[in-house]
Amino acid sequence: MRAQRPYSKRMNVITVTNLTKRYDATLAVDGVSFDVAAGGTLGLLGGNGAGKTTTIAMLLGLLIPTAGEITILGHNMARDRFAALARMNFSSPYVSLPGRLSVRENLQVYGHLYSVRGIAARIAELARELDLEALLERPAGALSAGQKTRVALAKSLINRPDVLLLDEPTASLDPDTADLVRSWLERYRAETGCTILLASHNMAEVERLCSDVVMLKKGRIVDRGTPADLLERYGRDDLEQVFLDIARDRGIQEVAI
Repeated sequence: MRAQRPYSKRMNVITVTNLTKRYDATLAVDGVSFDVAAGGTLGLLGGNGAGKTTTIAMLLGLLIPTAGEITILGHNMARDRFAALARMNFSSPYVSLPGRLSVRENLQVYGHLYSVRGIAARIAELARELDLEALLERPAGALSAGQKTRVALAKSLINRPDVLLLDEPTASLDPDTADLVRSWLERYRAETGCTILLASHNMAEVERLCSDVVMLKKGRIVDRGTPADLLERYGRDDLEQVFLDIARDRGIQEVAI
């Protein structure tokens, strides 16, 4: 891993302003604004259909916003997204890698796309740390769900990103492996200064990894704060109870961010 970047802790690496995405009559994301400070981890939470995946897709430049602005690493994503994308990466267990290619071949392809130097050594390093060594020559399409999740995470780390977008990074993993992955992410963030946006339905994971949380419902931000702030505000013992309160309109309060 690299030495931590000289980012100011006060610097916002991700800034989202009035982000909106409309599909005909459906408003998938409705005026969302938030920022993520350098080295922080923001949890993006909400039920199915809340707008999490659509928001991440716009951050990656895969979807064009209907309105609003996204700035990542100082680059406006509408005008200069490729400069930022070279320093970003993304992981989701719901996006499949080419199934006929082996795990090693998939990682080589992405390594070349990101112009990674010493790609063979980088793949070997990730394979050791994410327990993929026995899987490197297997076709990606023949892996179990949990194995695919670990390979997707390795792909997302191939270029040692400064900004990491994670959609359910421990989905389908057993508790022991999931804990190892979370520990690895914590160490990677601490050692590199990486800024992380995490979408997850695992509330214990969010409490452990996230310095700040944005709660989405029907495409809008309905609350935001540190995990401790939210627990105190809702008078709950854990974030799962807070999540249920918001999902079921118990004590919900929309906030201006």
